[in-house]
Parts: sequence; structure tokens; C-alpha cells
Amino acid sequence: MREAQTEFVGGPLDGKVLPVALTAFEQVPKYYRVPVPAHGDRPAEVLVYRREVVAGAKGRRRWRYAFQPEDGRPGAER
Repeated sequence: MREAQTEFVGGPLDGKVLPVALTAFEQVPKYYRVPVPAHGDRPAEVLVYRREVVAGAKGRRRWRYAFQPEDGRPGAER
């Protein structure tokens, strides 16, 4: 399975570059979900990052993930 080194912007993963498995169409998935287990008095949660195009990327399209603080998708419930 192929992977792409993908940058994360915002949230706890801000500034990190992680390998993300590519889809059959050679793109990173539209959403990247990071499960965070419960710890102490904090309940378990899922951090959501949404794919966006890197501005000014030359040649092949490059992607990065931007943090969605409250899962900004319409109709999404937590």
C-alpha cells in the first residue's frame, strides 16, 4: 500500500508530517480521524482533520489536513 507524507495544520497534530495511506485514486482520504482514548477525567474523543489542497504546490497536487474543531461537516453529530 502506498503512502504520502502529509502535513497537519491546527489542533494537537499541528506541524506534524505523518505517512497517510493513499486511496485507489492516489489521494489521501477526505477526512482523517484520530481516536483519543479517555484519560483521567477526560472522556474519549475523536479528532477530525479535513483534507485541503496546499496552495502554490507546483506539478502534482499536494494535500494537507486542517483541524476541524467540532467536526465541521454538515449533519455530523458527536
